[in-house]
Formats: sequence, C-alpha cells, structure tokens
Amino acid sequence: MSRRGFIRGVGIGGGALGTGLLEKEALAAPPAGGKTEGPGPVPITLNINGKPYNLNLEPRVTLLDALRNHLDLTGAKKVCDRATCGACTVIVSGKVVYSCTVLAIDAQGKEIQTIEGISTGNRLHPVSAAFVNHDAQQCGYCTPGFVMAAKGFLDRNPNPTLEQAEHGLCGNLCRCGTYVGMRKAVLEASREMKGGRHA
Repeated sequence: MSRRGFIRGVGIGGGALGTGLLEKEALAAPPAGGKTEGPGPVPITLNINGKPYNLNLEPRVTLLDALRNHLDLTGAKKVCDRATCGACTVIVSGKVVYSCTVLAIDAQGKEIQTIEGISTGNRLHPVSAAFVNHDAQQCGYCTPGFVMAAKGFLDRNPNPTLEQAEHGLCGNLCRCGTYVGMRKAVLEASREMKGGRHA
C-alpha cells in the first residue's frame, strides 16, 4: 500500500468513526426544553462587609457570581475565572482569596470583605488613597483586586519592605504594568496605617 493510500484510508476511517461518535452523543443528549438534573437553589446567608444577605442560589454558584450577579457588588471583577489574575480578590475571614474559586455556599458563616466595604463614608481607605497618590492604576480593571490583596497583605505584615510588598502582591496581574506604583502605594499605606490594622 502506498503512503497516499494509507493516509486516505485513515482519513475515511476516522471520518466514519467520528460520525458514529457524534451520532451517539446526539442520542445521549437530552431533548431541548427537557428537565435538567441537579440540585436547585437553596437558601444561604452571606455576611458581607458586616451585613447579612439572604439569597437563594444553586450550590454551584461562586462567591464572585453571587457578589456581582445577585448582590450588585461589582468591585470584584470577573476576568480569567480561573484563579490566575486576581481581579476578583476579596478577603474571607481574614484570608485573601480569589472569589472565583470559592462557592458561595461554602462562604456561609464567614466574614466577607469586598472593596465596597473598606472605605468609611467619603473617606478612602489608606490603601485606596495610596493607589491614587502613586498613580497605581491605569485601566483600573485589576485595581480593586490589587487593593484588596494589598490590604490583606498589610493586615498580616504591617511594616513591609519593598521586596516584601512585591512578593505580597505576586498573586495578582496588571496588564498595564503599574507594579512599581503599586509597591510604593503599599509602603505609603503602611505608613498611613501606622503599623496597625485599619477597618
């Protein structure tokens, strides 16, 4: 058999096999408009920025989607949705987390803090103010996640060095590349917070 004949035979056989698989998948698929299987919405309560929120959500809903789609708390951004970029960063019971990786149902009974809850009235949180002072944002899409990551970092390490600040923010990505301003903002916020915890 020639090489050309072999390749032609493999192509025909593969096409036939693929057609058979597609037909089986089509037969196995539920009809359009049919009943879907799986758990429906359940009542949950989330404590966000010191306030309880009662919701009915499917168990598969992430904390990020609950915040954005059900509570209109849109500070945390949905960018990669794969725990890679950090744009959805929030603080849960004192721990910095990607909200796209936490199920809302698992966040019950925990203190959830979003960027909407760190300012006092019209007064910016020291981290937010420092980001403005150092022009540590350009498009601004990653900024809320960075601010929350920086706040969580300073809560744990109130007097960091520049190198520690760089390491403390390494879980977040900025496409505009404003990393230098962000690190300086962390150091300024540290001084403003006077080495103590800020609400």
